[in-house]
Amino acid sequence: MPSLTPLHETYCKWDRTPPSQADVLEGLAQLVTTRLGDAVQDLIQVIQREILISLFGMSEQRSKKLQNIPSIEKLYQFSYDTLLNYSSYLLAPGLRKIIEKYPKLHDKPLTPSLHFLVGVLNGVLGDYLLKYQNPVSLPMVLYDHYGELQHGELSGRIVIFAHGLCMNHLEWSNPQHGGIGEKLLAQRDHNTMLYLNYNSGRRISANGRSLANTLQDLVRRNPNISSIDLIGHSMGGLVLRSALFYGKQNIHHWLHLTENLVCLASPHHGAVLERFGFILQDKLGHFPFVKIIRHIVNIRSNGILDLRYGSVRDDDWEHSTARIGGMDDNRKPAPLSSHINTYFVAGSVAYKNRKNRHLEVLGDYLVSVKSALGEHPDPRFQLKLPASHKAIFYGVNHFEIHYHAQVAEQLVKWFYPPKNQKVTDRVHEYWVNLESQSELAGSERFK
Repeated sequence: MPSLTPLHETYCKWDRTPPSQADVLEGLAQLVTTRLGDAVQDLIQVIQREILISLFGMSEQRSKKLQNIPSIEKLYQFSYDTLLNYSSYLLAPGLRKIIEKYPKLHDKPLTPSLHFLVGVLNGVLGDYLLKYQNPVSLPMVLYDHYGELQHGELSGRIVIFAHGLCMNHLEWSNPQHGGIGEKLLAQRDHNTMLYLNYNSGRRISANGRSLANTLQDLVRRNPNISSIDLIGHSMGGLVLRSALFYGKQNIHHWLHLTENLVCLASPHHGAVLERFGFILQDKLGHFPFVKIIRHIVNIRSNGILDLRYGSVRDDDWEHSTARIGGMDDNRKPAPLSSHINTYFVAGSVAYKNRKNRHLEVLGDYLVSVKSALGEHPDPRFQLKLPASHKAIFYGVNHFEIHYHAQVAEQLVKWFYPPKNQKVTDRVHEYWVNLESQSELAGSERFK
């Protein structure tokens, strides 16, 4: 495999196994010795220009001319090269010496703290890590309920969990809450819990395609799997919807085994704060030093960009070059599968029966209630679910909803309803539809 720079010749890893502790050290060494591309160099130039404009009162045109003077350009390049060389000749060799001194690091799996670090790096720089084959870039793999790589034969009912942006497979529980997996295991229904780990900085649709192929391979190798349930938190729910979309396109067998889909606080129509950040950049760009912020915010992964409107298809983004500003919502519809029981869960930092209008709009801090429940004013994007398939949890924020005890209880009720509950739900939906038709007929007569 050709190396990227001479500094990388001593170590280059790209396969389907999760990174080891040695991989993390090497990956960090490569990050500090590789030019991060035009985005970072542009950022440095913008900072210089804003200082000239804001502190020295220069016009933007004059500041650009000053930066284009050959001697200034050389000084800028010298400064950038000096910083790069410092990392190349001091920091990176130090990290690599640790690997040489402790060769057993190649065989040591990541600790929870390192899983956290790698998950964040992938969420923010995942497409960059993938492009340059950095060993920190995460492959898509499945872990069992005890944090080990999935191996051995599977049978019966399989439940697959997909984490959100910058997260990892270990974050489905915490010391206070056993999590949804523990709750479902307690049902003693021959369940097997599997936890997906993936590079959340990739395009959501790219991860969706990868997951569709991963599940197809899983059922091919394990023909005794009888059913599949899918549970996704935040971005994970969009990745699951994307996998279902491409699984249907490719006529995958696993799609017919899938019974339930649960999306926990997933931004089906985008994340409020993500869009707000883009609007803020666009509206405040003429203020001193705000352009610096604009460029810093622009150093973000494609996975983060997809959260702007909740894009789950390739054709939502493949013909668009926009990264900053108020890009229009040009998504294509991605309807839910009719044969799969789908459930949406929303969180709200507001408390029920209290008037917190501003908190209701904010939702769980990151995703609004309407977006999490698939509600949209445009009928093309409406993800219509019966009321019994939606739930709102008040006083629950985005970062706890995926392991919250009340949410786990709700999923058990959905997955294991009383024998007469399904009949009751069908009767309820019948009467709701009948009332809606009566109201519509009445309004037509009134006209």
